Amino acid sequence: MGQFELYFQLGITHILDLAGFDHILFVVVLCSLYPPAQWKKILLLVTAFTIGHSVTLALATLKLINVNGALVEFLIPLTIAITAISNIRKPKVANGLQLNYLFAFFFGLIHGLGFSNYLKALLGNEASILNPLFAFNIGLEAGQLVIVASFLILSLLPLIWLKVKQRDWTIVISSIVLGMSLMMMIETKFW
Repeated sequence: MGQFELYFQLGITHILDLAGFDHILFVVVLCSLYPPAQWKKILLLVTAFTIGHSVTLALATLKLINVNGALVEFLIPLTIAITAISNIRKPKVANGLQLNYLFAFFFGLIHGLGFSNYLKALLGNEASILNPLFAFNIGLEAGQLVIVASFLILSLLPLIWLKVKQRDWTIVISSIVLGMSLMMMIETKFW
């Protein structure tokens, strides 16, 4: 397996790893705002998340920033909870841009820090980290697309066949994710 394939696979594995399902929860709560027919908006959301994730992952891997790992492990579920609460309250529009796009990017910055120590250790022997980082982030985006596609297909049952209103679906999904993220925050005990 070549270097690109190795890091691409690592990116997919990172996002789809059920042991660290925080990314899955974040992508799901972002997706819950839109019906399947608005898949382009969802793709923009997850791409904004990937860009934010990539920026801090690169900065941390290059040792340009260093953040307390325990704090990051608390902040990740906090970002999920904030996004879920925003969904429940109805996302606001700031200067023509929906708040959830800003959440996706800025919270992606925090999520990127969560994997940086492990990736730094992996890249320690690489002559150049640019290609491995690129491959990892392309794999991350591919993994997110798997989550998005799965969620959209699962959403068809309640939204199309059972005629559940989109707003009700958003509140149900966001409430479930909020509860899970609160439990994750309690378990991190960074204080």
